[in-house]
Amino acid sequence: MTVSESDLRTQLATVQDPELEDDIVSLGLVNDVSIEGDTARISLAFNAPYAPAEMTMGNRIREVVADLDADLEADVRAHVGEDHGFDEEILPRVKNVIAVSSGKGGVGKTTVAANLAAGLEKMGARVGILDSDIHGPNVPRILPIEGEPGITPDEELVPPRSDGVRVISMGFLTENADDPAILRGPMVNNIMTQFLQEVEWGVLDYLIVDLPPGTGDATLNLLQLMPVAGAVIVTTPQQMAVDDTRKGLRMFQEHDAPILGIVENMSTFRCPNCDDQHDLFGRDGGDDISADYDVPLLAKLPLDPEFGAEERDVPPVKDDSSSVQGALEDLIETVADRIGEVNRARVADATANEVEEPVPSAAGQ
Repeated sequence: MTVSESDLRTQLATVQDPELEDDIVSLGLVNDVSIEGDTARISLAFNAPYAPAEMTMGNRIREVVADLDADLEADVRAHVGEDHGFDEEILPRVKNVIAVSSGKGGVGKTTVAANLAAGLEKMGARVGILDSDIHGPNVPRILPIEGEPGITPDEELVPPRSDGVRVISMGFLTENADDPAILRGPMVNNIMTQFLQEVEWGVLDYLIVDLPPGTGDATLNLLQLMPVAGAVIVTTPQQMAVDDTRKGLRMFQEHDAPILGIVENMSTFRCPNCDDQHDLFGRDGGDDISADYDVPLLAKLPLDPEFGAEERDVPPVKDDSSSVQGALEDLIETVADRIGEVNRARVADATANEVEEPVPSAAGQ
């Protein structure tokens, strides 16, 4: 059987995007197809490496190609570029910038950010984390760092690594861990600009940015500078935290930054003696925000002594003995899928909005 490129596209149109609820051809997610000998080369506008939903669609594509011709091997590649508005001058070698934010301090934002970075790296992705919480740079306390930052011949900072995750933190620039960072707004902005533009991040699938809590200058400056793929907003069920989270969420909306969803941390506490669950900080705070603003509730993480504990050999998401590892792995897969969904929706919207050039009539020639 001789398979044409038209046959291949028709077959690919049977593959549905589970989130966008249409087929990948109609959505504009198929960049190009070609057939070379026994190989069907398929380029897809996917941009969330190791996201379970995109990996599942990739496997489905291989299945339908095999159904078309058992001797035809599918070579599936992912590429999203400037044709779909993904050409960025800042951080051009970073596929996705994920901002992790909170309305107030003390809700576990940095712990979520650090485990998100470690978990994505565990899945196989190339990951960096920028600890931009200038006044409380705690990422190095959660992710064990191997060495100190280096300097390139061009005087760019080279991030040290934590088991594969590239880490840059204000904590590297203070002599002692307990030294305060006494900085005014313009100084903070200058440091943030340096962290974004003068760091040799290399090629990254994901850059996690641990934002300062609240809606201050550093956060606003970063939102204006960074090509943010999406934001994860962390809260606790406590009413004060929920109220502040609403303010932060509106800030992201005003800057047209996609909101991936809400993480409700310290959701419940399970008593180790009686095994009962207790809502120490209230309940349903994350559910209320999700319903009011129509954003997903990504996870409810328990209050657990292991989650947020400092000076660990590995973060909980990489610790097979951790009681919160499963919940964290579910969260990380959900965040990766949300990044994929947001990126694919962006491509689909661009495809739907394309306007063909009118063909001149004979009278107008």
